[in-house]
Amino acid sequence: MYDLGYETILFKSVRIFFSIFVLLIVVPLTLCASDWNDFLGPNRNGKSEEKIKITPWEKNGPPVLWSKAIGTSYGTPTIAGGKVFVFARYGDMARLTCLDSNNGNELWFYEYPTDYEDMYGYNNGPRCYPVVDGDRVYIFGAEGELHCVNTIDGKQIWRVDTASRFNVIQNFFGVASAPAVEGELLIVHVGGSPKGTPKDIWESNGNPKPNGSGIVAFNKHTGEVVYQIADELASYASPVFATINGRRWGFSFLRGGLVGFEPKTGNIDFHYPWRSSKIESVNASCPVVAEDLVFISESYGIGSSVIQVRPGDYDVVWKDEPKSRNRAMELHWNTAIHHEGYLYGSSGRHSGGADLRCVELKTGKVMWKQRVNERASLL
Repeated sequence: MYDLGYETILFKSVRIFFSIFVLLIVVPLTLCASDWNDFLGPNRNGKSEEKIKITPWEKNGPPVLWSKAIGTSYGTPTIAGGKVFVFARYGDMARLTCLDSNNGNELWFYEYPTDYEDMYGYNNGPRCYPVVDGDRVYIFGAEGELHCVNTIDGKQIWRVDTASRFNVIQNFFGVASAPAVEGELLIVHVGGSPKGTPKDIWESNGNPKPNGSGIVAFNKHTGEVVYQIADELASYASPVFATINGRRWGFSFLRGGLVGFEPKTGNIDFHYPWRSSKIESVNASCPVVAEDLVFISESYGIGSSVIQVRPGDYDVVWKDEPKSRNRAMELHWNTAIHHEGYLYGSSGRHSGGADLRCVELKTGKVMWKQRVNERASLL
């Protein structure tokens, strides 16, 4: 992998309004590059296995081979099998478009009607990355529509209206947690509430009750529910998976904290509470796993923590103190990159005052920080 010192970190802000999508390709992807088929890459850790010589870009950046206008979206594109998948909104339709990665030509599109309106006046497009698994691609709309589509012809395989089925009330920013394929399962942060719960988070006094559907595992081929666990509401972080000491683990940073579970069975090992007491706070940064250590972070006042996990339990390695101003990392929506014992992330809730940081994983010690006044995601 690359040297991830400050001078060679490649970073780009991705949580912006995309009205124009520009794909930068040095040479055709089908000839030189592996797939980037999932959120934060094939291993959901923001790391590429490509061996690319990183040299400083000139003022204009790398050469643009093609560009394509798209609709309204917060979701970045997926690249798999020589195809680019883009999930965006056009009028009252949520549309998944499949493009040829070499030239941007449209191969097919799949769409469904949506009436999602953002409570805070942000854009009304999708927030989730299309997830590609073989001949299937999964999309999860801002209104809670979960769809499985054939990658070859764009035909629907199955769909589930999670908002209706699990009684998901509208949270601050709609659905924004990318589903994840794990074996034969599609694992999704859903977070429904009991019937009769007021329709949105404010009418529910900012704290709607959960109904045990924080994490729902669907059969990835049929859409049938295999299990539902976690008495939690959904967050904006996405689930990640890892093999630790020969056992498979799932980690979901939900609205109230981190849940460790066995993904095949749905058995919960622990729940580690980690959320600000502020009603409008959210958890949006994905957990980072290194060996048996798991790092989580938020930016609404409590900061970060690392725990050491074992079947059925965990130990706190370190955590930021809520009243301290010297927190190791405060990640708003970006996920930290782990590299050789250090974490790299864009710390700060607002762009003003945000900085890039390097933090020692096992101690929380800030090794360096560089003010950038821009929140960003790292690769």
